[in-house]
Amino acid sequence: MPRSLDGFMTFSPAQLTSSFNTLRLWLSLSLVLVLSGCATFAPNPPQDQSNLCEIFREQPSWYDYAQSSEQKWGTPIATQMSFIQQESSFRSHIRPDRKYYLGFIPGPRPSSAKGYAQAQDPVWGEYEDQAGSLFARRTHMKHATDFIGWYNRRSQQQAGISLNNPEHLYYAYHEGAGGYQRGTYRSKPQVVSAGRQVASRANRYQAQLNACEAEFQCRKFYQVWPFCRS
Repeated sequence: MPRSLDGFMTFSPAQLTSSFNTLRLWLSLSLVLVLSGCATFAPNPPQDQSNLCEIFREQPSWYDYAQSSEQKWGTPIATQMSFIQQESSFRSHIRPDRKYYLGFIPGPRPSSAKGYAQAQDPVWGEYEDQAGSLFARRTHMKHATDFIGWYNRRSQQQAGISLNNPEHLYYAYHEGAGGYQRGTYRSKPQVVSAGRQVASRANRYQAQLNACEAEFQCRKFYQVWPFCRS
């Protein structure tokens, strides 16, 4: 029990330690609940990821985010969404699998990649400083599409890659502009294969979007045709 000393309550070191440990436990549990709640309320990955029209029908706000990024940075909507499908399969909170020692002891993750665009900590910090904000989240599609647009514009400026060349944009996205210029991707068959998949998917997504994009334009009360058409 705490003791009274001249009208003040005093606590023994053991009581203080116990109280501190209890507080730390509650804070840890609260953090776990907050993080799990964010993942719980994130959109489910689209059922049909082979068709961009169906993806946007499930998540029409994603069209708005990608369109805004295209207008701001220049990367086509289809290319942005192809990148995200390649990186995360539209899973908002995905991270690289941990390594386990002896089959059950969790080790470190191979990288700090996280979210829809699988952006790593250092480059995400650069994005926040140069184009984003402290409130940008890798687990939100709005910020993921904006990040991809920003990164590809930087690849265009630093390595001279056309924004209409999704394959080589992806190589620079994976290797960095310096690595791309040195051709490091050429010795990585998995990266080359992924870049070709991104390009093929982006072309397919673009053809699909050409047929259905009108569905996602001018659908809000403040949007007035024909000014809202791209």
